[in-house]
Amino acid sequence: MAPPALESFAPGLRALVFGAGGGIGAAFAAELAAHPRVAKVHAAARGAEPPWRFDLKDEASIAGVAEAAAAEGPLDLVLVATGVLHGPALRPEKSWRSLDAAALAEAFAINATGPALIAKHTLGLLRRDAKSAFACLSARVGSIEDNRLGGWHAYRASKAALNMLVRSCAVELRQRNPGALCVALHPGTVDTRLSQPFQGGVDPAKLFTPERSARALLGVLDRLTPADSGRLFAWDGQGIPS
Repeated sequence: MAPPALESFAPGLRALVFGAGGGIGAAFAAELAAHPRVAKVHAAARGAEPPWRFDLKDEASIAGVAEAAAAEGPLDLVLVATGVLHGPALRPEKSWRSLDAAALAEAFAINATGPALIAKHTLGLLRRDAKSAFACLSARVGSIEDNRLGGWHAYRASKAALNMLVRSCAVELRQRNPGALCVALHPGTVDTRLSQPFQGGVDPAKLFTPERSARALLGVLDRLTPADSGRLFAWDGQGIPS
């Protein structure tokens, strides 16, 4: 897959990637760093050196990353490549009988609250004299209308909450910065730690490398306009009902 042109953005693009230590986040950072139209990529990650180290549960660390990025001028692109599906205390539920308050709180903290706090501290940094974008990785399973199977309650609900937060922020952003957009992106099924336990039934042709997914999503962002703000889009550019 050829690199996206990024021609809808001004040359000398400045990007900030949250979650650059993960599979898709690292691919975003690498693709942007190698692109001729990109001047600077700030790669923020949990294991990064200050001032680019952050924790989704620590708002002060998020604010610190935003402050460091703002010191160098407006941002053309903010990407939030974070999320959790499973962990020591979190497993996708097959039934409502498995619902657990701590697991729900963890899913919402990582998948919804953390990205919302990133939006709080970075939407105001977006460029105003040309196209700019804020985008969060979400998931098709966060679509309320598209839910036909049930299950995976915490993950679905937290991603649905993220989609609503993106929509609400987009409404305000449209008033404050009409040339900017705020969207959620579905990356497809990507070969990362998040999806590895659930890849057994996936068609190999539909299991993407992080690089392929990142390139596809950057291409989607290149094609979107401020009129698309507030929506959820898949890796192929198709809109997904929220």
